[in-house]
Amino acid sequence: MWFRSSATPSASLSRTPSKGFYVSTIDSLVASFQFNRVRTLGLLDKILQQPAGEAILGWRPAPGRAHIGWQLMHVAITEELFATERLVPGTTAAYADLVPRFKGGSTPDDNIPSAAQIREVLEVSRGHLLETLKGFGETDLNIIPEAFKERKLTIRDVLHIIGWHEAHHQGQSHITLNLYLASQPK
Repeated sequence: MWFRSSATPSASLSRTPSKGFYVSTIDSLVASFQFNRVRTLGLLDKILQQPAGEAILGWRPAPGRAHIGWQLMHVAITEELFATERLVPGTTAAYADLVPRFKGGSTPDDNIPSAAQIREVLEVSRGHLLETLKGFGETDLNIIPEAFKERKLTIRDVLHIIGWHEAHHQGQSHITLNLYLASQPK
């Protein structure tokens, strides 16, 4: 991605005199991941400002539906799985006890994670993802990792999915919070 700027380039930018500054695709996507995470953590903070704070994390909009705690932990565990098993074959995800409960396809249970646990797992899994991404460059983006061969997803596709995934579940969490707030007596 090329753009012209009179600003001083950051460490992730390299100068190309005829075209301006270059931002790698991975750096650009990581910046969007960081943008999304601020909103996710902001939602968690907003929940904790409510009188029922932690209890809201376990509220369900209907029987069998996912609670906010599940939505946010699902984001964290999915990033952990991408950072390890899916993008680095032979590695194992951290949080072996949480993976079965929060990976895609799992059924939300009634053991509600605390806000502190959600925040910790979001932070640690993001750190693992960023560390994994340091091993990839522009020339790797069209590679199809073994874990995604059946779906024919390239590393570029996977990185787009990671960004979309957090925004999707943050949105579900946000509407669940709004439904909770609307259900409360005035």
